[in-house]
Amino acid sequence: MTLGPVMLDIKACALDDDDRRRLMHPQVGGVILFSRNYQDREQLASLCREIHALRDPRLVVAVDQEGGRVQRFRDGFQSLPAMGHLGDFYDQDPDQALSSAQTFAWLMAAELLHCGVDLSFAPVLDIANPISSVIGDRAFHRDPEKVAHLANAWVRGMRSAGMEAVGKHFPGHGSVEGDSHHVMPFDRRSFAEIEMLDLVPFRRVIATHLAGIMMAHVIYDHVDENPAGYSRYWIESVLRERLEFDGIVFSDDLSMSGAESVGGYPERARHSLAAGCDILLVCNNSEGADEVLESLQGYSNPTSQMRMIRLHGQAVETDLFATRKWQNACAQLDAFNKRLGLAESGDLFE
Repeated sequence: MTLGPVMLDIKACALDDDDRRRLMHPQVGGVILFSRNYQDREQLASLCREIHALRDPRLVVAVDQEGGRVQRFRDGFQSLPAMGHLGDFYDQDPDQALSSAQTFAWLMAAELLHCGVDLSFAPVLDIANPISSVIGDRAFHRDPEKVAHLANAWVRGMRSAGMEAVGKHFPGHGSVEGDSHHVMPFDRRSFAEIEMLDLVPFRRVIATHLAGIMMAHVIYDHVDENPAGYSRYWIESVLRERLEFDGIVFSDDLSMSGAESVGGYPERARHSLAAGCDILLVCNNSEGADEVLESLQGYSNPTSQMRMIRLHGQAVETDLFATRKWQNACAQLDAFNKRLGLAESGDLFE
């Protein structure tokens, strides 16, 4: 059985019969986990083992573990700062900020891999802009070159642990006020303006190494009338041709309000794939997921399948929490958080 083009969520901390039926569908390629799927590290490891055992090649297990507001697993995991704090630190001490970014990314990835999670959807490559509350301090910085430097350090840290990185949200979500979870945002800028600002981090990180990119549910109406995730111009002409990206392209969640413009779930899936997306995220709507799976009967894209397989994480064989590297990374993170007086906060989205 090959890996299909759909990544789904599951209901709780263990699989039920409906989950297993859905995950065995040939058009499924992965699972995205949320806070509701986490109780403790032992439970998470057991859940990942069960998911991986369902299929060969195994399904990719993913999560949003950015840090700050968007960290799905907290109790038992290190509390990661929002990326904007690393950007503030970069303005004071660039070298130490880059070292910290690489260390914290390694720590994040190593802890996830230890529990069997293959992938975190990180780093955010959007530009920090006060207009966007949904991005806000999830972005590293307002300066695109500094975003690129910090993001490349973050990717190096993830890859050194054995996890590939997925940059988001292409071609840039930071300059719109609307939250695409709830509305369809419009970005009124020209392509030249977007290229000079938002595309800079994507270009720089792609040129170094980036395995995956997630699209933005945003309409850049002076460039293309379609949302970026449904746009062959943005995916094929800009991302694939201009930026020479040859990794995997994820849609953002097709259940979001920003994805509704083309119709129901089958239409959303069809438009995403036609535009050039490899993997479709369908979260928090089991009926919509079933509609997508039914609509894709017989669909096959061998190139996308190979790209997906490359996202399998490398297993952590040792007792991670007894290693000096993990202990030193935790001490560095604890000192960083204490210095900035950071407090833990809840998930941004469930």
